[in-house]
Amino acid sequence: MVKKMYQNPSGGLNEAGRKYFNRTEGSNLKAPVKSGTNPRRVSFAARFGGMAGSLLSKSGKPTRLKLALKAWGFGSKEAARNFANRNKKS
Repeated sequence: MVKKMYQNPSGGLNEAGRKYFNRTEGSNLKAPVKSGTNPRRVSFAARFGGMAGSLLSKSGKPTRLKLALKAWGFGSKEAARNFANRNKKS
């Protein structure tokens, strides 16, 4: 679980969160790619299009999964899955 201070309210991590994980984990996280057929966006769509879990909580609020999909420019898991299938390399 990621601390709230590192979460972007509209989905994913904020800049401080990406810097924190890059510094502490040695990772190389980058901001979401919102449009186009960038290989990072295709990879995200393939991973998140197949994730288990609901897009809405029991109270009707969007889950972090839905917010992340929206941050990357997808309205649903199905949309992400279709995008990934259309644009993946053979």
